[in-house]
Amino acid sequence: MKKLKFALLLLCLLVYTSGQAQDDLLSLLGEEEETTEYAKASFKTTRVINGHSLENVAGGVMDMKISHRFGMLNSGAYNLFGLDQASIRIGLDYGINDRLMVGFGRSSHNKVYDGFAKLKLLRQSSGKKTMPISLAILSGVYLKTIEWQQPERENYFSSRLEYTHQLILGRKFSEGTTLQFMPTVVHRNLVSTGDDAHDVILIGAAARQKLTKRVAINVEYYHALPEQLPTDRKNSLAIGFDIETGGHVFQLHFTNSTSMIEPGFLTETIGDWGKGDIHFGFNVSRVFTIRKPKTE
Repeated sequence: MKKLKFALLLLCLLVYTSGQAQDDLLSLLGEEEETTEYAKASFKTTRVINGHSLENVAGGVMDMKISHRFGMLNSGAYNLFGLDQASIRIGLDYGINDRLMVGFGRSSHNKVYDGFAKLKLLRQSSGKKTMPISLAILSGVYLKTIEWQQPERENYFSSRLEYTHQLILGRKFSEGTTLQFMPTVVHRNLVSTGDDAHDVILIGAAARQKLTKRVAINVEYYHALPEQLPTDRKNSLAIGFDIETGGHVFQLHFTNSTSMIEPGFLTETIGDWGKGDIHFGFNVSRVFTIRKPKTE
């Protein structure tokens, strides 16, 4: 019996040693196990210009954003072509993990507080696991705190609330080229006139083209489906440049939208590019690592 146990132990040792030797041989031959590579930096920040991009902040990272919109360029020299007028949004975005981020901000335009969550459902990848696209879902809630225009009437807190739900679907085609689409629904509890729909459906598209190692051009456009908004409302169009400088990303852009939150630039834009109703603006992004990722 002792001899049988010894023979079995010796056999197991030989099998284990053979397996280890085979793994070492495959490693030497370059035949390592295939890994999954996820697409990164499809856009330089979590925003294209006004709206969200495919990107999330990484888990444990906080992104502080300061967004600024000056007045319209066609306001003339008296207003220094819009530089005398400005609105601002300050926001903080945080990555719960690499798939889920949340954010909070406050805008001077209409004195709005906003909060959102963005979840990546699919991540573009190659290698062991292949996925041709990235897909994210965004949901936001917005609270207007501007004084009531008719304070003498009965006003409701719920009338101050607006909501956005959006799918963000896109692909990074190369190191320098990304394209995404953004079907969007905006719900407003209170609308100005009977020509305003409470629920507005829009289709958005955005593109990024890298120009140099640190500079890229972005274009973003949202089209509202017909007969949802008053005739004086325009579709939001923005063109801008991303400039990366160390830990900061500067976004310089031109847009016909004053607001920097979804219900604002999607349903309240009145600027006409053809008439010079264009705002110059910028976003500044600075990231901070709050929680270091776990090392395996």
